[in-house]
Amino acid sequence: MPHAGIERPEGAAEDWTIDQAWEAYTPAEHAMWDRLFARQAGMLPDRVVPEFIDGLDILRMTRSGIPHFGELSDRLMKATGWQIVAVPGLVPDDVFFDHLAHRRFVAGRFIRTPDQIDYLEEPDVFHDVFGHVPLLAHPVFADYMEAYGRGGLRADSMGVIRNLSRLYWYTVEFGLIRQQGALRLYGAGIVSSHGESLFALDDPSPNRLGFDLERVMRTRYRIDDYQQTYFVIDSFEDLLRQTIETDFAPLYAKLADGREIEADAILPGDRLLTRGTQAHASPPAA
Repeated sequence: MPHAGIERPEGAAEDWTIDQAWEAYTPAEHAMWDRLFARQAGMLPDRVVPEFIDGLDILRMTRSGIPHFGELSDRLMKATGWQIVAVPGLVPDDVFFDHLAHRRFVAGRFIRTPDQIDYLEEPDVFHDVFGHVPLLAHPVFADYMEAYGRGGLRADSMGVIRNLSRLYWYTVEFGLIRQQGALRLYGAGIVSSHGESLFALDDPSPNRLGFDLERVMRTRYRIDDYQQTYFVIDSFEDLLRQTIETDFAPLYAKLADGREIEADAILPGDRLLTRGTQAHASPPAA
C-alpha cells in the first residue's frame, strides 16, 4: 500500500529500492516463512481462487524459506513481465504507483516475529510475497495492477489519492470474487491472514456486497481489524475492463462532494449478497 508523508531512508535508491540481502536472513526467519506458508497452504485450496494456486506453482513458491526476489522475478518476468523489488517499508504514493505502472511490485524484506504471527501493523515479506505475488502470474490480474498504477499516477496529480486507495484496499488487499456460484478469496490481506481467510467467507459479521466502482471509492475501511464489508467482483476480466474503460475524471468530479460511506453501511442500491450482523465490529474506521 502507498503512504504519504515519509522520507526516503538512508541507503535506499532514488526509487526507494534496496537490496533484499537474502543471505542475511537467519534460520529462524526462514522457519517463520515455512510456518506461515504451511498454515496458509493447508487451508486455502478450498477457499482461494484457483489462479492463486496456479501462481504458486508457476513461481515455484514453496515451504522452503523466504524466496529470493531475483529468482522469483525471473520466473514472474517470463509469465507476465513483472518483477519484485525490495523496499525498506511503506513508500510514498508517487513511488508506489510508478513502480506498479512499470510492472514492478514493491515488497518489504523483513518478516514478522513469533509474537506477531497473527497480526502486525506494517506488511512484511510474507504478506507482500505470499499474499500478492502469485496473482501477478495471472495475465489479467497482472494487467489490472499495471492499470491501477497508471491510474494512481493520474490520481496523485489530481489530489484524489484517498478515493483511489480505497479501490486498492477493497480489491487487491481485501477482495472477494464469485466463481461458479461460490465466493472465493483473492485479496492479499485475506490470503496471507489465517484468521481473515476464515472470517471473510464464513463469519456472519461482515456485509458482502456486489462490486460497484463509485461505491467502493466512497467507502471507508478498517485498518485495525477484520473488514466490516467485503466487495465481490464477478471476474478479473470485468475488474480490468472497468478500470480501463472508466473515464475517471467525471467520477472524481462526483467524488469531490466529499460524501463518504461508513464501513458497515448498506445502501438501497447495493447488490446485497450477505447482510452482516456486525457482531465482530468495533470502531473506528479509516
